Amino acid sequence: MKINGIKLKHNKNTAACETIDLPIPERVFVPMSQRMGKGCEPIVKKGDRVLVGQKIGDSDKIKACPAHSSVSGTVTGITEVLHPSGKVTKAVIIETDGKQEMSPDIKPPVITDKESLCMAVRESGCCGLGGAGFPTHLKLNYNEQRYKVDTLIINAAECEPYITGDHREMLENSDDIITGIRLIMDTLAIENTYIGIEDNKPDAIKLMREKAAEYDNINVCALRASYPQGAEKVLIYNTVGRTVKQWELPSDVGVIVLNVSTVGFIGSYSKTGIPLISRRITVDGDTVSTPCNVKAPLGTPISEILKFADTDLDNTYKILLGGPMMGICIYDADMPTPKTVNSILAFKKPEVKKNELIGSGQTACIRCGRCIKACPMGLMPTYLEKAYDKHDTKKLEKLNVGLCMNCGACSYVCPAKRPLAEKHQLAKALLRR
Repeated sequence: MKINGIKLKHNKNTAACETIDLPIPERVFVPMSQRMGKGCEPIVKKGDRVLVGQKIGDSDKIKACPAHSSVSGTVTGITEVLHPSGKVTKAVIIETDGKQEMSPDIKPPVITDKESLCMAVRESGCCGLGGAGFPTHLKLNYNEQRYKVDTLIINAAECEPYITGDHREMLENSDDIITGIRLIMDTLAIENTYIGIEDNKPDAIKLMREKAAEYDNINVCALRASYPQGAEKVLIYNTVGRTVKQWELPSDVGVIVLNVSTVGFIGSYSKTGIPLISRRITVDGDTVSTPCNVKAPLGTPISEILKFADTDLDNTYKILLGGPMMGICIYDADMPTPKTVNSILAFKKPEVKKNELIGSGQTACIRCGRCIKACPMGLMPTYLEKAYDKHDTKKLEKLNVGLCMNCGACSYVCPAKRPLAEKHQLAKALLRR
């Protein structure tokens, strides 16, 4: 079976840019929530002095992971901020002192079995660093009676345009990636690992193959550069040939999928005990004068990162967190950096030519079939749109809307400019209700 997709201009302008440490900002706003899972409650108060890596938020909810201070300084208040996902979350405001003193509580975790691995990963504050932000300890803590997991897949495809953070992770942190993989495989008794990398990253493929050469059960797969190659179901099929059906999880087919930066962090944390307090972020776009990859403390105002990259904020029309296909447009440049952001893209307002004004809006479907050809799941987007408009839940179920991954390929290729991807997400929400 061939997995469909679309070709996009890569625009990997920062692929050769080594990661630079962002100067410590005067103030950070550390969010108590990632994109998915439950939020935390602050466990510090105004006036408290905090140190780098100190736990400042936690929860007893199973789908939550703690938050840690990314700086040393003084808590000046607890506020509410709008998370890029649209949720309102609490945030701890910390006035930095510039000393970056590490918490004495930081020490490498003792990992001997599955329970201690999952506890360590939870205490690290780790969530999926590919964008979704699902708590990683829950992925690792699967029910062994129900799921027979034998394969670990590392998502290093990075198929969205502009973003190069995972690429740089492989070039700059390859040893920790292998350490993280081996730790998970040995602790969970996983038989094989496949690292899926798009073939537009030959240097990363070469290096990871060299690092994995001494292990017979760690395989590096060079994948065709095609969007959305990094989508979970697509990646699983193209690496091990297993099909994840509608409403199924990867564990249903014996697989765990982790982002390459996530597993690199786990490898680093197992050695140092330093929790998730910073992110490698690609900064690019046509109003960014100095495209770069930076490592920024979590909670840093996004405007600070854009200024560091010499961004013309006065002429910036749109700021995206994530890639241009699945990223989230934000309205406030001072929003704090969350755990899940892997890129910040800033663009000026696009120019519209005179001959593009006529017929540039949404029209009726012209039945060209481009959306069907583009869909990696083989869905029929126009039929799904019609079923949603009628709120026909039986039809939506029959058309397998649950397989839609919101990659946006259908909307991208539609000459009629139909809001297909948006309708599919609304349809899935309708079915869940």
